Amino acid sequence: MDMRTAPVGHYNAAEDLIGRNHARGDKVAFIDARGSYTFGDVSVGAAKTAAGLGSLGLAPGDRVAICAVDSIEFVFSFLGAIKAGLVPIGLNTLFKAKDYEYILADSGAKAAIVSEPIAPHFREAGKQIEWTGALIVIGTPHANEIGFSTLLLHGTRADYHPSSAGDIAFWLYSSGSTGRPKGAPHRHYSLVQTAQLFGQDTLGIRESDVVYSGAKLFFAYGLGNALSFPMAVGATAILFPDRVTPAIAVDVVTKHGVTVFCGAPTLYGGILAAGLANQIHGSRLRLCLSAGEGLPSSIGEAWAATTGLEVVDGIGSTEMLHIYISNKPGDVVYGTTGKPVPGYEVRLIDEDGREVAAGEFGELCVRGPTMTPFYWNQPEKTASTFVDGWMRTGDKFVCDTDGRYTHRGRVDDMLKVSGNWVSPTEVESTLLTHDDVLEAAVVGVNDSAGLLKSIAFIVCKPGVVGGDELAARLKEHAKMRLAPYKYPRFIQFVAELPKTATGKVQRHILRDRASSMSVENAQG
Repeated sequence: MDMRTAPVGHYNAAEDLIGRNHARGDKVAFIDARGSYTFGDVSVGAAKTAAGLGSLGLAPGDRVAICAVDSIEFVFSFLGAIKAGLVPIGLNTLFKAKDYEYILADSGAKAAIVSEPIAPHFREAGKQIEWTGALIVIGTPHANEIGFSTLLLHGTRADYHPSSAGDIAFWLYSSGSTGRPKGAPHRHYSLVQTAQLFGQDTLGIRESDVVYSGAKLFFAYGLGNALSFPMAVGATAILFPDRVTPAIAVDVVTKHGVTVFCGAPTLYGGILAAGLANQIHGSRLRLCLSAGEGLPSSIGEAWAATTGLEVVDGIGSTEMLHIYISNKPGDVVYGTTGKPVPGYEVRLIDEDGREVAAGEFGELCVRGPTMTPFYWNQPEKTASTFVDGWMRTGDKFVCDTDGRYTHRGRVDDMLKVSGNWVSPTEVESTLLTHDDVLEAAVVGVNDSAGLLKSIAFIVCKPGVVGGDELAARLKEHAKMRLAPYKYPRFIQFVAELPKTATGKVQRHILRDRASSMSVENAQG
């Protein structure tokens, strides 16, 4: 890790983020479902949480799982743990008991702070592995558990643990869409590095902004959007506890005077499909950010035409903490992921590890100051992913002569049809330009002769009915815009696509579904 720009000696991430706002003590920092909280409130809440966790006998370096809906308690817990020298681990609130069972055992967490509706999953998980840690419930605890409000009654901790910039400050777990979740530790200085390199230098987030992120705080994307980015400049963040729907997103944006909105392509597409995007026109919103999956050009162009606002699309990862390739405000080219964020280096390599020329497909490798140093308890995966200081992302890209990168799917998603490589992402983007298509996902499946063919799972726009006639039109639509071998051989209409909590399509589920059906019976 390049720490040349990091401070030497004592450095604590919580101290930095809280300290930047001492002069803004009365300014609103966060608004959640129950009220608003100033930067002064955040400082006191973190200090009380740090003292409360210390009262449990936890030692510096001990892990504390945080599985809480977006609320001020998450902020207090995350910053308070770091202040005390503990290591918070943000966990997906949509996991099940068996997932928490695995993570509690894998991480060795000594305590867990959870929202009341999630507590039953932790009780079940703890029982299965005979976990002896402290369960702290945001709400009403059971016997032998601790209420979060009670935790805050142990006074305040004034001092910050004497960490250094390169010490591990917190962990995040991957979504587990390609296997069991992987623990990715991150260093203290990485929080403000992403805030500087992307939040300020790329997006231009400033003190006067009101930021709302559809992605939750337990995601790397959401943690930056709604915590470190606004705190780094003294902006205000809106925290919404429930699942974000198109109607809720538009309501929050208009009700709270949001100026920076961070979503995923499916959320933007959903707002457009519901006919709600026109409500944003004329609001205070000035900047829209998209990540999670590649933003289809059709959605970006429709959003700009309806709202008058461009969508800045980029790609990041849990391992890199936030976005490292992105379009830039005022320099957006829809259909591309953009250019490397200053401070990060990227390259494309072939199957033999050689760099590819402009215009050729290659696996994306990235390196930069916020990269996790390793996967916890997974030495083989660490060795295969982090090679010679680079992270092999598993994403397939192509770079044009202007230095813009375009996502072409995952390495293991590429299809070889009739001897030719086909990018599912390219086919999906083409299908999405059809007026009747809301969402599309393309996977490969063997036909009755054992030959690999592509099948497109299609979600129609509201009011559109799928069938053989529409399937034929979609095939023809693709044939007219793609090389002949790229069009989907089969079409299957579905009500929705299976997705992870981050909004990524779970292609392995679609592959299993396609394998279990007779593709010849799919429409078309």
